Amino acid sequence: DLSFDAIIGILPFERTTPQRVVVQSKIHYVYTPQNRTFIDYAQVVHLIKEEIMANQYELVETALCEIIEKLKETFPLITFVELTLTKPTILSDAVVGVTLTHHFS
Repeated sequence: DLSFDAIIGILPFERTTPQRVVVQSKIHYVYTPQNRTFIDYAQVVHLIKEEIMANQYELVETALCEIIEKLKETFPLITFVELTLTKPTILSDAVVGVTLTHHFS
């Protein structure tokens, strides 16, 4: 549950006022104890947060697609990514969000 404020959305006030976003991720990769090859989760968190904040995406779907590609580029060991981005305060009676998954061969 990575949580921070960012500009994201297409509504006029979303383009000027940061709102709370929450990102959840599931990442699969092949860990090899012999090589001590692993993915640093602190770097994953930093990448996700920086991409969203720097790009100020209009669509959540675009943000997720680009972040998934950037994760794979940065961490080639990744075989599967599931990202969920929610905007818990955009509506008073609902949490809005999107989940995207991608399998890499």
